[in-house]
Amino acid sequence: MSTVDDARPAARLTLLAGPAGAGKESVIELIRARSPLLWVSVPMTTRARCPYEADGTRLFVHPDEFEALIAADGLLEWGRYAGHLHGTPRQPVQSRLRAAQPVLLSLDLPGARRVRAAMPGSRLVFLVPPGAVPPTTQPHGGAEIDRVVVNDFVERAAEELVGLLGSSFLTPAQPRTSG
Repeated sequence: MSTVDDARPAARLTLLAGPAGAGKESVIELIRARSPLLWVSVPMTTRARCPYEADGTRLFVHPDEFEALIAADGLLEWGRYAGHLHGTPRQPVQSRLRAAQPVLLSLDLPGARRVRAAMPGSRLVFLVPPGAVPPTTQPHGGAEIDRVVVNDFVERAAEELVGLLGSSFLTPAQPRTSG
């Protein structure tokens, strides 16, 4: 007996970028509700936790720990913002992909570019509010952004992204008989 997993393509890393105010977090919340097998990466930061932040929204670490990860190439991307370091740990993303679990990273465009350089097979989706114009090409002549999604209605934008992620990634494998 085999499973539908045998016919599934390899898990894909999808990068969701967009300008501030594009609604990435609202769209991701709906995607997670509709796609329980999708893993959304948890960013790491050296800033202190805010009182309203729930566990699991970010990994809060000491600057020395963050610096050690930089030195060990343990981050897919990182940057400094408002005096604190922020980044995406490499190991959890790679382990999910090796386990054939699709991964979604929510990043700014510079962070998405760094991840794409480190993992060229990733897909870059740019979320924009209505009327915004996204960057479209990369200096090397190829398309930088694989897809632009307009967040005119959060439910519609989330549904479009779920479709881009592929339904075969998002449902558990079902046994089938071989014959």
